[in-house]
Formats: sequence, structure tokens, C-alpha cells
Amino acid sequence: MEITGKVVRLGTLTEGTSARGPWRKQELIIETEEQYPRTVCLICWTNQIDEIQKFAPGQTIKAQIEISSREFNGKWYTDVRVWRFDPVGTTAAPVAAPAQQAQQPMMHQTPPAAAPTTEYFPPAEDSVDDLPF
Repeated sequence: MEITGKVVRLGTLTEGTSARGPWRKQELIIETEEQYPRTVCLICWTNQIDEIQKFAPGQTIKAQIEISSREFNGKWYTDVRVWRFDPVGTTAAPVAAPAQQAQQPMMHQTPPAAAPTTEYFPPAEDSVDDLPF
């Protein structure tokens, strides 16, 4: 599977030793670039940790992933493990841009490009809703 998103931050680095020797695991948090973005925690293992240190927040990456789940004491745990990733672009626009969008009232925003072909007319602020429900 493949996932593309912008790097949000590096997560926790965990180290240990198993029967096969020492290991390291680090989380890489990304945000997908969809109409409704999702935050995803990718798990990177020993051979990828040095490589993810080069990624800057806001940089777009494409990751080849494997999703695996396991049961422990009646609860299920799911990991999104990276087996390969590539940088897609350079760093993103300034961080202030999303904050400006969040301050705008919802009724004045234009619909997304994938919206139905009907036109969008926001309700007038002084309109009175006379529907009984």
C-alpha cells in the first residue's frame, strides 16, 4: 500500500534488545493531503531511522506501508509500518496559512473542488429560518 502526506513531526524513539540483537523503532507523524486530512503515525525501524531524521516538518513524502494487526489479551493493536519512503516535494507553505483559514466562518468558505455541480450560496446572516424542524 502507499500513503502520501506532509511530515508533522518525529515521534518517540524506542530502543531495545531482542534474541536477534539490538533494535530501534521511531514514529513519524504525517498528515494526508485529502479533502478531509487524517493524521497517521508511521512506524519506522532500525534501518530507516537515520533517513527520517532528514525530513523537515511540512515536507511531503510518499511511503510504502504495511498495515498489520495483532491481538493481545482480547484487545487488537494495529501498526502502520514503513518499508520504503521517498520525499515528494519541498517544505510546505508557512505555518500561518492554516491558522488564517480556521478563523474564517464556515458559511463563507467555498465548497471543495470535488463538490457536486450545483452552486453554493451561503445563507444570508439576517435570514430567518421558518422551518419547523
